[in-house]
Order: sequence, then structure tokens, then C-alpha cells
Amino acid sequence: MSAFPSLLPAWLRHYPREKLGTDIVAGLIVTILVIPQSLAYALLAGLPPQLGLYVSILPVIAYAWLGSSMVQAVGPVAVTAIMTYAVLSPIAAPGSPEYIALAAALSLISGLMLLACGVLRLGFLSQLLSRPVISGFISGSAVLIIISQLKYLLGVTPHGSSSGEVVLDVLGKLLHSHLPTLSIGLAALGLLFVVRYALAGWLIKAGLSKNQAAFVVRVMPLVVVLIGTLAVSEFDLDRSHGVAVVGAVAAGMPAFNFFLPGLGTTRSLIVPAFLMMLIGMVQSITMAQALAIKRRERIDANAELVGLGAANVVAAFSGGMPVGGGLSRSAVNVAAGAQTPLASIVAALAMIGVVAGAAGWFERLPLAVLSASIIMAAISMIDITALRQAWGYDRADALALLGTAGGVLLIGLEAGIGLGIVLSMATLLYRVSTPHIAVVGRIAGSEHFRNVERYAVETIPGVLFIRIDERLFFGNLGAVEMRLKQELEHVPGAHDLVLVMSAVNLMDATAVEVFTELNEDLADQGIRLHLAEVKGPVQDRLLNSALWSALSGEVFLSANAAFEKLAGLPQTGAAPLSQTG
Repeated sequence: MSAFPSLLPAWLRHYPREKLGTDIVAGLIVTILVIPQSLAYALLAGLPPQLGLYVSILPVIAYAWLGSSMVQAVGPVAVTAIMTYAVLSPIAAPGSPEYIALAAALSLISGLMLLACGVLRLGFLSQLLSRPVISGFISGSAVLIIISQLKYLLGVTPHGSSSGEVVLDVLGKLLHSHLPTLSIGLAALGLLFVVRYALAGWLIKAGLSKNQAAFVVRVMPLVVVLIGTLAVSEFDLDRSHGVAVVGAVAAGMPAFNFFLPGLGTTRSLIVPAFLMMLIGMVQSITMAQALAIKRRERIDANAELVGLGAANVVAAFSGGMPVGGGLSRSAVNVAAGAQTPLASIVAALAMIGVVAGAAGWFERLPLAVLSASIIMAAISMIDITALRQAWGYDRADALALLGTAGGVLLIGLEAGIGLGIVLSMATLLYRVSTPHIAVVGRIAGSEHFRNVERYAVETIPGVLFIRIDERLFFGNLGAVEMRLKQELEHVPGAHDLVLVMSAVNLMDATAVEVFTELNEDLADQGIRLHLAEVKGPVQDRLLNSALWSALSGEVFLSANAAFEKLAGLPQTGAAPLSQTG
């Protein structure tokens, strides 16, 4: 018995009993509300709809047991679903046994990658993608999701090898839309639009609290699904008017099928699995952190990766659909009052009852209604606010966002995220290769030094103070050296150059060689080179370099000490450091 408690997660070992009732109720509510979402995202992934229900059971329990977030909910998510479809549809026919097997293999490979990253404590990899790139990827994916659902909404079969061709083909077939399907789809879309953007305000004006109004808004998509299903059943729209419905939903628990993908399958899926892992990692950790901040809790990024990886591995063997941390699913969980992962476990256990006995209820659910719910979810994923903010703050980030979104739409999900990473790296390289360099002077009556272009400052004739605001490495030395020479040309009779290095936290070997040569060139011109405010780690390395011993000037503790010494003023600060440290 002594070893048993160590197998339990910390939240369960110290579970507060007063939260039990709240978690049970929340779990039951979540089960009901996520049924349409689970069916819809399985459909979006090109998989049989019941698989969305299957992966809402054991994978949910695996994450709840091993993850660190108290309220994040794992299950089928839109981005993972569209990535699955984009990767696998060119390889196999959606819904076919081969396609289902490939989806399971994709879930397994990405899950093992996530597990490995968590065990090796590589949670920092979630920072490889910038927020604008992630926003661009999700926004572009959302547009792809909307395009992919037009066929269900209109009742047509569009053709095309790219998203643009599909849109043009759909526009050409608008007049040939299946009217009963289009009517149901537009009615559902209209209702969901009102629910999303107007209902909460109306309810609050009617006297409901914000929490109550939010809960009603969460319930309404299920109500829309039920209305659509009842309409099809009542008027026999599927059999007499050809309205497409979900069809037979297999009842009963999924079999636990252990398998290992072949070498050929692994090779073909390794890159998309890595990208899915990366996107899932960033999305899950970011959302878990946001939820934890709101609840004044802390998460462990590595535990999140272990939990998400385990969920995907289990999903591969018990349903075959990749899963992730879902924004809307987590929002439903929080709105229902979940306090701990027990709510997710209750939801998973309740889902067993759904797949065992109630799956048949959804056979006549019209695909147009599911399509409308997916489209509304996708619309909320398009982040115009992020683009507006990025454009106003940093055009390079905004261009990375637009480039990623455009790449996703024009050349595909994998190439789109690759383009986003390239744009992010290019932006980073551009910034560090063109560092900010300022000519500075002393503000009168103080020891503070500021940019001469921004402040009225004191300067010394023939002395140039320059502050370098970046690490010095091989990639930016050309720009730094050129700027130093340009500024010296603007100082008549220059005889001293002081480099203020308060922002320099690294000098690589190339930088030391370049500055050693610069020191010699300046000495030949009768200009002494001084250093000021050198950081400890940088100085530790310079002590053993040729630059330190050959420096024509001095090393000052502060820019002000250098200013007083070179201006011939009384020394109020510390004396210059010796070149031996």
C-alpha cells in the first residue's frame, strides 16, 4: 500500500472533498455539450463520426491523470482535425480502413514525440514558434476549415486541387445547391451566429448574470443540433428529400487495438507528425498557462507534454484520431464549473454510457448542422485582433502572421507552418544582424546617459560615446563596424571612442578578433578605444583575450566614470578598472 499513493496524481492524493459534487456535475454537463463537437471534428478529420466519441474517453482520462492543468480539457480539436485531413486525404480515401489506420499511426507517432519531449524536459520547444506565426497558422487553418465545410452546407461536391480552386468551383455551383440541405444549413448557421454574438447580451438585459448567460450560450449549440435532428426525423428529410445525415453510428466501446506502424508509414508521417506535435505543444501549453493564470495556479510544461503525449498514444489504440487541448472544450469545462481533472474523468466515464447506448440517437443528425457548428467554431479562430495589434506594433511580426496564413491557404498546412518558421527566423536574423546602436551623452546634473537624438545631453569634444544594444556575434559585426566608422567621421578631431556595453551579454570569438583589429586601426589613427559597463560574464571571457591586454584605452565601471575622466572633471564615481581585472 505504501507504493500505491505514488501512482496517483498530486491533485487526487490531496483532493478536496468539497469540490466533488461540483466536478461530477461539471463532468456530466461537459459530456452532453461536447457530443456534437466530437462528432463534427471527426467528420472534419475525414473519419467516421463515432471516433470523435471514442477518443473522448480513454485519452481524456490519460491526460487528466498525467497532465498538470486543473481544468484544461483534451479531445478532438479543429486544428488537429484539419491537419489530419490535409495530411492523409492525398494518401487514402477519407473514412476507408486504410485512412483510419493512418490516422491512428499519426496519433501514435505524434504522441510518442510529445512523450519524449516531456520526459526529456524539452517543454521550452513550445517557444520555437512565435505568437504571430501560431496566430497566422490557426487563422489560415480556420479559413481552410470553412472551405472544407461548404460542400456539406450547400449539398454540392466541389472539385479542385487547392483551396482557391475549391472556392471557385463552389461559387460556380451555388445555383445548383441542394435547397433542403442549404435551408437547414443556413438556418443552423444563422441561429448559431445569433447565439454567439447576440444572445448573451439579450439574456443579461433580461436579468441573468454573466455566468448564467455564458452557460446558456454554451448549451445552445446542442439545442440547435437537436432541432436539426428532430426536423429531419419529423419531415423525413433524409429519405424523401436527400438531406445528408451522419448515418449509422456504431454503438459500444471501441476495441483496444495495439499495433506498430510499418517503416514506410512512419517515414511518410514523420514530418507531419512532428508539425502536429509542435502545434499541439504550443497550443496546449499556451492555453494551460492562460487558464492557470486566471485561476492563480501553476502548470508544469513538461507534465503537460507527458499528459498530451499519453492521450495521443492511447487515442491511437482506442479510436485512432489525434487529440489536443481544445479551446472551446476547455471553455465548456470551465463554464460548467470544473475545479479539478476529476471533472474530465467523470465526463469520460459518462461518454462510455453515450457510446454504449445513445450513439444511435445521432444517426439522423444532418451534416449541414454539424457543418454550421464547425464553421462558427472556425470563424472564432480567425484572429483579426492579433493581426491589427501586430501591424500597429511590429510590421515584421504582422508580415510573418500574414505569410503563414497565406502559406497555409495557398501551399498547404505543412508548407505554411514551414514558411512561418522561416519568416520568424528571417525576422530574428534581420533584427540581430542590424542591432540598435545609439550615440549617447550625459544628461546634465545626473549620471544617466541617453540617445543624443532623443534628449538634450552633454558631450565632450573629440570624444564619442556609443551604446551597442545587442549581443556581438559574427552575424552583426559588419553592421556594427560600419556604424562605428560612420559615427567617428562625424566627430571632428576624434581622439577617444567609448563603447558602452551595458546591453552586450555575449561576445563570440569572431567579435573579439574584429574588435582587436578595430582597436589597432583606431590606435593608428590616434584614437583610443575604451570600454564601459562590461557585464561580468563578458568580462570573464575578455580577460583571457588579446583585446583585453592590447586595449589602447581603459575599462570603466560606468559610462559616467569614463565621461568624468575624459572630460578632466573631478572623479565622483569609481576609478577605472585595470586591464587585468
